Order: sequence, then structure tokens, then C-alpha cells
Amino acid sequence: MGNSGLAVSKVIAKVAGVGLDPDCIAFLHDCFRQFNVHVVAMNGNPVELFHKQKFEACVLRLYDPDVEEILSTVRGSASNRRMVIYGIARNTQEALRHSSYGINVVLDEPLERQSVLKAVRSTHLLVVHELRRYVRIPVVTEVSIDTGARSLTAITMEVSAGGMSVRCQSPLPSVETVRIAFTLPGTKKIALRAHVCWSRPNEHSYGFRFDATDDARVNVRNWIDQYLEIM
Repeated sequence: MGNSGLAVSKVIAKVAGVGLDPDCIAFLHDCFRQFNVHVVAMNGNPVELFHKQKFEACVLRLYDPDVEEILSTVRGSASNRRMVIYGIARNTQEALRHSSYGINVVLDEPLERQSVLKAVRSTHLLVVHELRRYVRIPVVTEVSIDTGARSLTAITMEVSAGGMSVRCQSPLPSVETVRIAFTLPGTKKIALRAHVCWSRPNEHSYGFRFDATDDARVNVRNWIDQYLEIM
């Protein structure tokens, strides 16, 4: 989704750059500012500052020695627990190691402008709280896919009440129905039937539509409602 339909052009959201050097902050700020989102360096102890200041999002390295304490503080903070978390990672293992904290977007290191711009473009409405227009939640967690012939492992990109997009390094065969199982932050394992609705093998990305007759879909919807705090 681009920013052509964004009706909140005057809104400026703040993204905390945690433990990042000035060049990285400047690079990220240049990418985010196109969407009325400002990246600011977090000077001082992030654990203390997240208790005192409110941010709409944060960017941090998932291999930072203090990342566990920082993520725990963010998700436990009354004012920041719903913030969008962009995690910079060198590999998939670093991203999945902290999936229980609800990492929303993984930025591969070394950072590349086009990749960062694509990530920001797809998530900026969530950052500026245009939630009514944005019902796909970016979140990174592992998904097991049973095609009937073999089992594959993928990583989620976005989750909605009706389906999800995933990244899978192994080619996904053209089958009508698969069984998928995954765990969203704060939930037990969710297993349901899904249909492959689109594929981009050259990008290793695929889209699933949840089976409309599978009652387990309600668990995904409940998680989204809780995430967005829809009453």
C-alpha cells in the first residue's frame, strides 16, 4: 500500500533508534521521513527511557547484548507495549530467537535502501495508527506447512483475520489445500487448513487464505483484535 491515500499527512510519528550509530540513524530517518515518520536516536538507557517516553515504533539490532531486556521492557510498558518493532538481523535465527516478543518487521543487515523503503511502505499506516485502514499485522514467527507430501518451514510476513503471507526458502508446490501451524505472541499453537492464493517463487513469498470452514480462524481474529485493542 502506498502513501497516496494517506489522510494524515501532518501526523509525525516517532521511531526510537536504539543503540544505533549516527550514520545508521541518518539512513533510517531518510527512509522513514517520506511517510511522515521520524527516526530519532535514543540517547541514554533505553530501559529507563521506554518507561518515561512514548514512541510509535523502535528500531534495534536483534543481536544487541541487551536486546532481551529492552524487548521485555517495551512489551511490558503501558505506553509502548503496542509499538511496532523493527528488528535488524544478520540471519533468520536472530529474528526467530525473539519471536515471542512480537517482532513486527525484520530488516536484513547490511541494510539496503529499497528493502527498508519496502518495509516502511507496508507498515507506516500501523505506525501512525491508521488501524482502520490497516488490518494486516506484520509479525515474524515460524510456520510449519504440511502439503500432504512433505513438511516445510516458513516465516510469516503479515497476518490478517483471513490469511497470511509467508517467506519460504523451499519452493511451495501448487496444491489446493495445506495444513499450517504457528504460534502468535501470547497464544497457544494455532493449526488450521489454508489455501495457497498467490505465489512469487522468485521472491520466496507466498500467500495463504484460511479455510472459511475452519473454526480455528477465530483464534487469529481474537489475537488481531487484542493486538489492535478493538473493543
